[in-house]
Amino acid sequence: MIQSSELILNPDGSVYHLNLKPEHIAQNIIFVGDQNRVEKITQFFDSIEFSTQKREFKTQTGIYKGKRMTVMSTGIGPDNIDIVINELDALVNIDLETRKPKEELTSLNIIRIGTSGSLQADIPVDSFVMSIFGLGLDNMLRSYLIDEISNQNIENEFITHTNWDARKGRPYVIACSESLQRIIKSPQMHEGITATAGGFYGPQGRILRLNIQDENLNSKMDNFTTNNTRITNLEMETAAIYGLGKLLGHQCLSLNAIIANRASGTFSEDPYQAVDALIAYTLDKLANS
Repeated sequence: MIQSSELILNPDGSVYHLNLKPEHIAQNIIFVGDQNRVEKITQFFDSIEFSTQKREFKTQTGIYKGKRMTVMSTGIGPDNIDIVINELDALVNIDLETRKPKEELTSLNIIRIGTSGSLQADIPVDSFVMSIFGLGLDNMLRSYLIDEISNQNIENEFITHTNWDARKGRPYVIACSESLQRIIKSPQMHEGITATAGGFYGPQGRILRLNIQDENLNSKMDNFTTNNTRITNLEMETAAIYGLGKLLGHQCLSLNAIIANRASGTFSEDPYQAVDALIAYTLDKLANS
């Protein structure tokens, strides 16, 4: 039995941070970072059956073209992903009354729709990127046993290429869900490795008043290639989603609308339009799968 200090429930029986019960979520779940983006997706739903919010975690579940879906805001960063995916898994794979894992496990389909900055000059603002791999620079997933799911060959190549400082911890590389990749894939969508940082400023190479450990890291990532696959963009959630999802048996895919190009120094003139286009595309692909 899982102790109450390890799996914390609210007085109404919902999981602690998300404020959800098992009946509140669908098998198909869309992640967004910003809580205000949840309704930008669910406005297209035919109906909404459930809505709640606790802290930055806002959830709405409803029907889109006959398919039940949940949209949830995760907030920013790998630490929030640790909370969200573990509690979602508990909702479907742990009996919350007996506090025991279920014998028959459920696999969720989790698709992140986010915004990101491109590291490549030829991946312009307002384009879409599908993350074939997540490259974690954040260390969160290293609290778990990940050797069997991580691509250590790419990790070693990246460490050598960047002359990575071991004091920052070992980067990890996790692949996306092949089944979701087949469903969402499009000839117009860029594909590559998405780097996941543990912060927005120094960890992503931004310098304000503090010097950073490696001022050249972004340029090193720009020209890293493995098996003809480049690092396309840099954000704060993808690798953590892929890692925890794979460990727990869920199907995960991360999609990004590119709103900034770090190589050219440009920013989208209408980032909301780019995100809306990616939302519409993803919803239709899921509804028809």
